[in-house]
Amino acid sequence: MKRLVSLFAMILLIGVASPAFAQSILRDAESEALLADMSRDLIKAANLPPGVRIVLINDSSINAFVAGGQAVYIHSGLIDAASTANEVQGVIAHELGHITGGHVPLGDRMGKGATGITILSLLLAAGAIAAGSPDAGMGLMQMGQRAALGSYLAFSRAQEATTDAAGVKYLAGAGISGRGMLDFFKKLQQQEYRYGIKRGSETSYVVSHPLSGERISNLTADLQAAPAWSKPSDPALEERFKRVQAKLRGYVADPKDTLRKYPETDVSVPAHYARAYAYHLSGYPDQAAAEAGALVKAEPDNPYFLELEGQILLESGKVRDAIPPLREATAKTNFQPLIATSFGHALLAAEDASLLPEAERVLRQSVARDRENPFAWYQLGMLYERKGDSSRAALATAERASLTGDVGRALSSGRAAMAGLPQGSPDWIRAQDIVLASQGMIESRKKR
Repeated sequence: MKRLVSLFAMILLIGVASPAFAQSILRDAESEALLADMSRDLIKAANLPPGVRIVLINDSSINAFVAGGQAVYIHSGLIDAASTANEVQGVIAHELGHITGGHVPLGDRMGKGATGITILSLLLAAGAIAAGSPDAGMGLMQMGQRAALGSYLAFSRAQEATTDAAGVKYLAGAGISGRGMLDFFKKLQQQEYRYGIKRGSETSYVVSHPLSGERISNLTADLQAAPAWSKPSDPALEERFKRVQAKLRGYVADPKDTLRKYPETDVSVPAHYARAYAYHLSGYPDQAAAEAGALVKAEPDNPYFLELEGQILLESGKVRDAIPPLREATAKTNFQPLIATSFGHALLAAEDASLLPEAERVLRQSVARDRENPFAWYQLGMLYERKGDSSRAALATAERASLTGDVGRALSSGRAAMAGLPQGSPDWIRAQDIVLASQGMIESRKKR
C-alpha cells in the first residue's frame, strides 16, 4: 500500500513531463482566450516570446507541466480544483519558470544518468548471481534502483525550488498578487495529508517536488513583500474564469455530478453554462437549448453564448437553425478559427450547393489562422470532395493525418495530392513537405 501511495503522490505533483503524453487536448475558443489573457503579463515578465501557449488537457488529476517547446499544459482537474483565476496564475508563473530554466532538456540528461546507475546495478547484480550469490544480486539490483530514483528525485526537487522562486519573480513583475500561489499550495498540502505524505515519512522521499508546507514557508515572505500582494484580482477576469470553469465541468464531468453541483435553482450564468453542456451530453436537446437560450437572452452579443446555441442546434439535427447564431458568433470574434470551423461545418451539413462558396471561404480562413485543428482540415477535405477537387481533398487529408500522427495516411495522401496539383504551386509544395516529413518519420521508426 505504501508503494502505491508513493507512486500516486509522485504522479500527482509532477511538473515537467515527457513530450509523449497521452492525454487529449481540449480546444475551446473562450477557454483559450481566457488563459491567454491570464498569462500574457506573466509571459512578458518572464522575458518569453508572446507565442507561449497555455494548453488545456483533458485529465481529472490536479496537474500542470511543460514538455519542451513554448507551451504550458494544464489539466482540466486543476481548473476544477482552483477557487480563483489568481490560483491558476500562480501555477502558470511556476511552470513558466520551467521553460526559462530549460528544465525539460536538463531533466532528460538527468534521467539518462539515473538510467546509467540502474544499468550498472543490473550488471553488478548479474555478476553476483552468476558467482552463486542470488540474494546479493537481488540486493544490488534494489540498491541500484533506489539510487537511481533518489538521484533523479533530488535533482527534481532542486529544480522545483528554483522554479518556485522564478514564479514569485514573474508574479511580481506582472503586478499580480501571489495570494493565489500560496492558496493553491495549501490545496496541494491537503492532498499530501490525505495520502500520508509528510516530513520524515517514507513517502516524503519519493515525491518529485518539495513538500507543500516547505514551499509555503520558503515563499510566503517574498510573496508578501511584493507590491502587488494586496492588489485585488481583476473582477472581470475572475467572472470569466467562473464561466469557463463551469463550462469545463459541464463538458468533462459526469452530467449527474454537474446537475447536482449546479441545480435548477441556480440561475447564474456559470450554472446555465454547466447545465447546457450536461443536458446536451445526456441527450436532452430541449433542456440544453433552453439553457443556451437563457444565456443568449442575458447577453445577446456574447459570441461564446451564440456559439453554444449554434452548436447545440447543429448537433441536435437542426442544421438550418444553427447557421445564423454560428455566423454571428464567427463575425463577432473576427473569424476565430475554432468558431469559424463550427460555422463551416454547419454550412456543409446543410447540403445546399449555394452555401459551398461561403463554407470554403470560412474554412480556408480557419486553417490559415490555425493549422493545428484536425477537424477543420476534415471539413475542408469534405468540401473539396463535394466540389470534385480530389487533389485538394487529398492535401486536406494529408494535413489532418500529419496532425493526428497517422504517418502512413499522411504519406499516401500527400503523394496523391502532389500527383494532381500543379507542380511548384504553393499547395504542391506543401504536399511535398508533408511527404518528406512523413518519409523521414517512417525511416526514423524503422531505425529504432
